[in-house]
Amino acid sequence: MSSSGTIDTDCMTMTRYVLAEQRKHPKATGDLTQLLNAILTAVKAVSSAVRKAGISRLYGMAGDVNIQGEEVKKLDVLANDMFINMLKSSFTTCLLVSEENENAIVVDLDKQGKYIVCFDPLDGSSNIDCLVSIGTIFGIYRKTSDGQATEKDALQTGRQLVTAGYALYGSATMVVLSTGCEVNGFMLDPSIGEFILTDANIRIPSRGKLYSLNEGYAKAWDPAVAEYVNSKKDPGPGKKPYGARYIGSMVADVHRTLKYGGIFMYPATKESPNGKLRLLYECVPMAFIIEKAGGMATNGKIPILDVQPESIHQRMPIFLGSKDDVQDVIDLYKKHSQA
Repeated sequence: MSSSGTIDTDCMTMTRYVLAEQRKHPKATGDLTQLLNAILTAVKAVSSAVRKAGISRLYGMAGDVNIQGEEVKKLDVLANDMFINMLKSSFTTCLLVSEENENAIVVDLDKQGKYIVCFDPLDGSSNIDCLVSIGTIFGIYRKTSDGQATEKDALQTGRQLVTAGYALYGSATMVVLSTGCEVNGFMLDPSIGEFILTDANIRIPSRGKLYSLNEGYAKAWDPAVAEYVNSKKDPGPGKKPYGARYIGSMVADVHRTLKYGGIFMYPATKESPNGKLRLLYECVPMAFIIEKAGGMATNGKIPILDVQPESIHQRMPIFLGSKDDVQDVIDLYKKHSQA
């Protein structure tokens, strides 16, 4: 609906947007468009399941434990199965890496395409039972080697990403996507079952007023993180402190950071020296989107998109958000490394 209350007869749907982007590349085959349509179908299905989870008795544990050692929720299982089935049947993928599967999934030869998809089917699932926003994160690569696809094909740096995005199942369902240029947000209109462009060319402010991390681990932070957070709480005379916001669902926290600016942090701790968030299907896709929106993402020492993955479930510390805020963290890491 337009602001005047009339029906918009020329709305920009996500499918229409992707098709228009495809036309800009004469050598495009349409495979990426086909793949993104499969992802959108899975997102709609998961969104529907999330909305009626209580009614359908999808809350609670499924009785399994995933590769990360976390108990798997019923909705996790459902979302994972939906994405795997849609991606396999799109005839555009050759390898799938999911948070819920210990090994990469090799697509049957008769259904194989040229793309590799790394995804977290239901991020923030520990929040399902208390109705906090959850989401899906995905990154798409091209297979660059010859022969049968293997896990090694997924171990590409974020600079080689073709497309990345996330879906947020909140007060509405939204997909935020970048195909390598700008970042756009598409809201699901349930009345027509289409994602409509509502947030065109999203740009993150160069500096924000919010910081986001779990302060329960404050005693286990390294000195650079501790100094940074303390500087935001007590910035000195005449300066306003930053506000603290932390939901505990990466998609929700990053989406707020993208919209309002500031910084999202999940640093290493003494118990988790390599960080907790997964590089391939959490850190890298989010870093890609933040960078394309004009922000920065780092592990404290190098950009997230420059990290060479060593395994498909590798963990990584991450600091992402407004350029100036993230630069402050990088400067503190340099300062403490020279001390």
